[in-house]
Amino acid sequence: MTGRRYYITTLADWHRHAHRFANSHWLALGGEDGVIASRELADATRIVVLVDADEGVHLALDDDAAFEALPHPFAPKAISHAAHEALAAHGVAPGSTTFDAAEAIARAHPLLRPRVF
Repeated sequence: MTGRRYYITTLADWHRHAHRFANSHWLALGGEDGVIASRELADATRIVVLVDADEGVHLALDDDAAFEALPHPFAPKAISHAAHEALAAHGVAPGSTTFDAAEAIARAHPLLRPRVF
């Protein structure tokens, strides 16, 4: 069985683990409007990623310092200050939950919207 979680990481670190994901979607962070054009992507580009994978993969990502796991989307827990700063250009307010943040970034990438099957 797979589960979905949101993380903030870099494009290079996503590449290191991507072969283990059942599915994933990401959005590059940065630039004046919060998004970087694809021609400007580099390994160090920060991304927010929705990972669909089994529990073992999520545990490995939790142990990898290059990945900041956001709280479960339906938990009433605020994202970290660092996550807020990374996502603020997308309209994510201080004290936002992962659900709030995901709804905001989904305006730029609809497949990042939280959903339950």
